[in-house]
Amino acid sequence: MRLARVALLAAAFVAAAVLFPFSSAGTAEERVALSISIDGAIGPASARQLKEALKAATDRNAAVLILQLDTPGGLVTSMREMIADILASPVPVIGYVAPAGGHAASAGTYILYATHVAAMAPGTNLGAATPVEIGGLPSLPGGEKDDKGAGPGDAMMAKVTNDAVALIRSLAELRNRNGDWGEKAVRQAASLSASAALEQHVIDFVARDTTELLQLADGRTVEVAGKKQALATKGLAVETLDPGWFIRLLAVITDPNVAVILMLIGFYGLVFEVTSPGAVAPGVIGTTCLVLALYALDLLPINYAGLALMLLGVAFLIIEAFNPTVVLGLGGAVAFLLGAAMLLKVEGPGFAISWAIIGPAAALTLGLALLAGSYLWAARRNPPRVGGDAMRGQPAEILDWEGLEGHVLALGERWRAKADEPVAPGDSVEVTAVSDLVLTVRRRGAGSNGAKQ
Repeated sequence: MRLARVALLAAAFVAAAVLFPFSSAGTAEERVALSISIDGAIGPASARQLKEALKAATDRNAAVLILQLDTPGGLVTSMREMIADILASPVPVIGYVAPAGGHAASAGTYILYATHVAAMAPGTNLGAATPVEIGGLPSLPGGEKDDKGAGPGDAMMAKVTNDAVALIRSLAELRNRNGDWGEKAVRQAASLSASAALEQHVIDFVARDTTELLQLADGRTVEVAGKKQALATKGLAVETLDPGWFIRLLAVITDPNVAVILMLIGFYGLVFEVTSPGAVAPGVIGTTCLVLALYALDLLPINYAGLALMLLGVAFLIIEAFNPTVVLGLGGAVAFLLGAAMLLKVEGPGFAISWAIIGPAAALTLGLALLAGSYLWAARRNPPRVGGDAMRGQPAEILDWEGLEGHVLALGERWRAKADEPVAPGDSVEVTAVSDLVLTVRRRGAGSNGAKQ
């Protein structure tokens, strides 16, 4: 019996050893190509989406990650973060400009140059990679220039352009692509169609869809994390990774216009909560919006002097609402608009302050502050009457009377009263003064001299 058990156990080990290679082969056959789509401006949400996709591809031992691009460009900071992630990725990344009619402009061109394999769909284009001007206040007409005729802004743009040229040339050398055209795209904003990009050796091939993309990429040798690797992509199943809720939320709130609006809602929500304790809802909404706004601004390349001006402007407008001076209101609106103009250090497609949004928001904020101030000013001119003052003008009814004194019924209570004229029980009178809990009354409709009008 013992020999039978030993024999059965040995047979199980042998079977496992024999079947193990087949299981490994089955696992290799199950490798997939993961795909993500970046449709819109390159920003913090795009960088996070790519980072999470690369992590998923690494964890699942995916054969490749397809990065489908259709973007007008975006922020340099996010673009450089994405390029660094691609260069450090242990999984090959195939850049694919699609669908037909799409483009990879500005930051998208740099990212495509960084990918291990670059492809485009027919009817797409790439290029126009000239850096945009640094954000801030526009220069004044007739501004001074240096001896060579270039102002400080021109010198800064030259530095930014040269840095961009160095980046795209280094990527071209790394991926063995056309660096001369890359420099032309940066300095002259040149663009290419899919077929022209293939002729200029900017991309590796043109593919109509992902199936053809994987077929054409099959067998190519690429350098992944410093090692040569031959791609085996033919016939792979393609699995699309959709962005999660947090990435979708990030894409919305990192729009600088949305961030500014959230900041305004947050401040005024807190103000309403302080002025109306116990309302709860304004405080909860205001705090949430303010935290989201500050988180979004932290991810954007902002000028903190501009942010400080905006906060100072909002503070002035809030003070204006409680202490009307008009000067504070106008000063707050000006500070808010100047801060908005200076807010972003660098603007890019999809990441620019829209005056069509910020201007009306500032005007509405100023209008609310002035409206609240006007109500407060009117309330100050006519302060609420309390105590004895609240009794003046109130109607009363004579209960009993003798001479010039007696008792009246006013506001549901019995009061001692006196009058400067004869009155009788049942007469309708009104209160003119209160002194030591004694009311002074007169007939209703009588003038100050007691004569009937």
